[in-house]
Parts: sequence; C-alpha cells; structure tokens
Amino acid sequence: MTEIRLASLQGGAIVLGNDTLDTLRQTLRGVVCLPQEAGYDEARSIWNAMIDRHPSMVVRCRGAADVMHAVTFARERGILLAVRAGGHNIAGNAVCEGGLLLDLSLMRGVRVDPASRTARVEPGATLSDFDGEAQAFGLATPLGINSTTGVAGLTLGGGFGWLSRKFGLAVDNLISTDVVTADGKLVQASSDENPDLFWALRGGGGNFGVVSSFEFRLHPVGPMVLAGLIVHPFARARELLAGYRQIAAKAPDELTQWVVLRKAPPLPFLPADIHGKEILVFAVCYVGDERDGNRALAPLRGLGTPIADVVGMQPFTAWQRAFDPLLTPGACNYWKSHNFADLGDGLLDVLVSQVPRLPTEECEIFIGQLGGAASRVAPDATAYPHRSANFAMNVHTRWRQSSDKQRSIDWARTLFAETAPYATGGVYVNFMPEDETDRVSNAYGANYPRLTALKSKYDPGNLFRLNQNVQPSAQRPAA
Repeated sequence: MTEIRLASLQGGAIVLGNDTLDTLRQTLRGVVCLPQEAGYDEARSIWNAMIDRHPSMVVRCRGAADVMHAVTFARERGILLAVRAGGHNIAGNAVCEGGLLLDLSLMRGVRVDPASRTARVEPGATLSDFDGEAQAFGLATPLGINSTTGVAGLTLGGGFGWLSRKFGLAVDNLISTDVVTADGKLVQASSDENPDLFWALRGGGGNFGVVSSFEFRLHPVGPMVLAGLIVHPFARARELLAGYRQIAAKAPDELTQWVVLRKAPPLPFLPADIHGKEILVFAVCYVGDERDGNRALAPLRGLGTPIADVVGMQPFTAWQRAFDPLLTPGACNYWKSHNFADLGDGLLDVLVSQVPRLPTEECEIFIGQLGGAASRVAPDATAYPHRSANFAMNVHTRWRQSSDKQRSIDWARTLFAETAPYATGGVYVNFMPEDETDRVSNAYGANYPRLTALKSKYDPGNLFRLNQNVQPSAQRPAA
C-alpha cells in the first residue's frame, strides 16, 4: 500500500494510507493532487519565484463544502495547513513544505448585482476577474494596482489602491463574508452576524478562517478614468519630491498620486537614451469628470519638465493592468515597507541617495498616497489600524539571477533601516516578507491584543498559522 507523509503542526510527520486519501477524494467536488500528478505544480507555483515549496498533497477546492472537508481533515490529523487563493502574497505563506495545501484558485466566480451595487466574489478571483465583471456595469470597489493580484489576500490584509482615497479601503467596502473556521464549520460574518469575527477579518489576514465568499459594496467608477504616468529625469528628483509632498497634501479625494523611483524600462513612449537610467515617475488616477481631473492635476504637471506625460482618459480596467508587464510571475521578489505620516526632508534625502544604488533593472521604490476617505475611519473600526498613514513605501527588489539575490536583499534592508527614523512604526501586513515575524504586532498596533483574544476564540490551536501569524493568547510567549 502506498503511503504519503505529511508535515504535522508540531513539526513531526504524519503517515496516511491510500484508504484515507480515497475517503477524502470521495467527499470532494474538487481533486486531491499528489506530487507528480496533474495540477500539483500549477497549485504550488505562486507569483514570487523566490518561494519554491513542495506540499505533500494539494486539495483543489471547487466550493465551500470542499474547504470544510479539507480544513476538518487537516485539523483532525494535526497536519500543517497552507491556504492559497491568488498566490500573490510576497511572503509566500500560501505554500507549505510537506503539509497540505488548500488551493482556492479554481474558485473564481464573480456575481454583480447592479441594482443593489454589490458583488459576491469567490476567493480565487483576481482583480482582473472582479473588475471585468463590475466594469460591465460601470461599477468598482477599492482594490489594488496589479490585475493578477488575488482579491482574497489583498482584502484580508486591508486592501488599498487607486480608489481608496475616494471610497476607502477594500475592508471598508466589505459587507459580509462566508468563512470556514478552524472547526470546519461554515459561518457568516457581517456587522450583524459574528461581528467580532467580521472585525478581525477586515485586516487580520488569514488568521481566523478560510473565506469562501466575499460580498462587496460597489461604486460608480468609469468605465473611463483620467490616469497615466508623468516621467521625469532623476537629476531633479529631490526638488520634485519636495514639490510633490505639498501638492499631495492639498489633493482632492478623487485624485491619487503615487511616486515610483526606478530605472527606466524600455517603454515605447520613452526615448531610447533614457532606457536603463534612473527616473522619477508620478503615477496618477482621477475618478470623476475629465475637466475636473485636469484642473486637479495641473499643480503636479507644473513641476519640472517631464520626459513624457502619458496621462489621458482610458478604461479603468486598462489602467488596472498598466503595471502588469513589470510585475509578471517568474521573478524573485523581496520587499521592505514603512508607513509615513509625511515626507520629511530627511526621508527625501535618503530616498534620493539610494536610488543610484538600485541593484537590478527591475528594482524600485514606490510611495503610495493614502489619506482621503481611508483616513476618516476610526483606527479600531477594523483590524487594519493605519488610518493616520498618508503614505506607504514599498521597497521592491526583483531579480532573475541568483547572483543578484543577496545584494538586492541587502539594499532593501539598508534602505529600510535608513528610512525607519521617519516612519510611523506601523506596516501594511500585505507588504511584509516572510522574515518579518517580529513586526506582526506593528502591523496591528493597538488592535493587536484584541486580535490575539479573537484568535484564541476562533482558532485556539493555531491551525491557520502560515500567515503573518497572530498567535492565540495561550501560545504567546511571556513578556
């Protein structure tokens, strides 16, 4: 009889026979994949190629019942469990070594109700899946900036993007969820049902269960928005950044203005002699009337003399895909991140000094503008607490040759350390790499004690531990 060995929650091994696997297979609409079987490598392959793990088995779910069966199977046997939705998480916690991988990527349904302006979304859906359906009715909700990102992971961490200054975070637009808890039961969580669980799911990551369905509130957006890039030579970056921070402070909620510092990719609208040289890019999106948008953008367009200004009316779905070519799967990625209340002189000096040291052509620093509607929610209204952060910096290193790995990571860590004195101390949980387990409490601030108490209630055995883990109160080390 063939046997399969799985990693246990306690660090040992658990041996299962064919009869046990056959019983599991018979309960599922989806499939069980073992190594070398069809679907296995597809399920374990995720966006960040730095992560290359091999679970002992994969359950590819087709619906909530499959999730319930798989969670119960893992809990009853003490098997290490990983949960994969879109597979875009930087830390790579979606895949485990040796345990059971619960794969939700086949559950990609999106159902839009244009009358109530709501959408019901399955956890394997990507931003592209969601936006494609919602924009058919001229509707959208705040999500991220890369169309291949999974809706589930982005939302559970908080979720911000081009629409957040106008409409808040993804979690601010979450109406309800269906969630499979650690006991294998399917429950509903909303402001009326299990409100404590609903609070924890809105920013608490995958710590509290497996969400099998999200219900979102939608807003009229597009289908055309004023968006694009304004590209400047790096030589005037310090002056441009100083001007930007003044303009950003006065921007209307409809306008989002992000900064990207990197080497110029070979884009067709950039002169060939700029390719490979350091540049400063303003990436902008205005949600509203084109004339109002152009007036709102005038101060930013008045800064310096750009190499290119390719801002114009375009489909919102096209703008959501604009950065996809720079963020394709298959490269290794490592991130470091800080939140900032403002962009002080010292911080700008550090940024400008580090850009000439970019370790590869694909590395970048981006500064996302927050504030607006996202800042007008109380810090304790959801598990996501960072309502006073006006900017989030992501130091994004990306490489394809193993020889570039260490210098890329070292550069990111150096920049992270040098910018720390100007940061709030908080961090967006979705931007944390796997080596930042010591920063989990920083991701939740004053909300952390409440999260540990709710973890004890809903997952006392810490079955859902492969994440930026909030440990149950009983498992936390003594101070």
